Amino acid sequence: MKKNLLLPFFICLIFSSCIVSKKKYDELLAQKIRTEADLADRSAQLDKANSNLDSLSQVLKKLKEDTTSLGIEKRNKSQRLAELEKEHSKLNNNYKNLVTSNGKQTRDLVQQQEQLLSIQQNLEKTRKENDSLSNSLAEREKKVKELEQVLASKDKAVQDLKNKISNALLNFKENDITVKVKNGKVYISLAEQLLFGSGSIEVDSKGVTALQQLAKAIKDQKDINIMVEGHTDNVPISKKSPYMQDNWDLSVMRATSITKILTKAGVSPKQVTASGRGEFIPLAANDTDLNKQKNRRTEIIITPNLDELFRILENN
Repeated sequence: MKKNLLLPFFICLIFSSCIVSKKKYDELLAQKIRTEADLADRSAQLDKANSNLDSLSQVLKKLKEDTTSLGIEKRNKSQRLAELEKEHSKLNNNYKNLVTSNGKQTRDLVQQQEQLLSIQQNLEKTRKENDSLSNSLAEREKKVKELEQVLASKDKAVQDLKNKISNALLNFKENDITVKVKNGKVYISLAEQLLFGSGSIEVDSKGVTALQQLAKAIKDQKDINIMVEGHTDNVPISKKSPYMQDNWDLSVMRATSITKILTKAGVSPKQVTASGRGEFIPLAANDTDLNKQKNRRTEIIITPNLDELFRILENN
């Protein structure tokens, strides 16, 4: 009799456990879908920003070429203007001499007057063209100088930020953290041994300290965008789960863990994107243990805001 009463109780308990596991799985699956959608959107934004930066470089190059061409044309026009003024002065003197001459030179006088009028018209036309070229050249030089100043300012800001980050992470080994500037961006590479245990998505205490120091160095920089990229080697993960099937999932979840530490330490969530690259962008071939260790890393890429450059380009 007692056994018959306990049997329904255990059946209900098992059924409730299944419902809880299903609910947790659905929540994790939804979170993964949202993360992948956000990653696709942020990656598109980054590609667009990189494309715009390339376009700006081309525009600057074209402006410099146009400025050089206009400078040459202005010098040629100025030289022609001087020659016309010299010729005009000579003819004007001849004309005055002819006026005082006798009537036999009347025909020559009329001819000289016609030539003088033609030269005066050419002189006026050349002066107007020269003035127009001078104004255009000055405007282009101003635009080129403005673009160069903004680019120089951005480069200095990136270098200053790189130095600030390097100083903030001096306590860590060079083979654990590297900081460098490439293509106008700051790249911070953190080795796996500093952040994670094998196959884990939880950041070690030493890694948390490094990320907190990094956040302290960049949290007041409001004109930057931050991409956190997780990378793995090509060794398949040993323990699969409903929310982690492969290295791609592992890299995304590691990037998300790092992003949460940065934002908790003061970095604005609006400035950070978490992404996973899995095994697909290795630093070295996955043919030795040392190379695999190099490939297991997290890269934090800091890009300056290019709104000011876009404003100058639109005004142009």
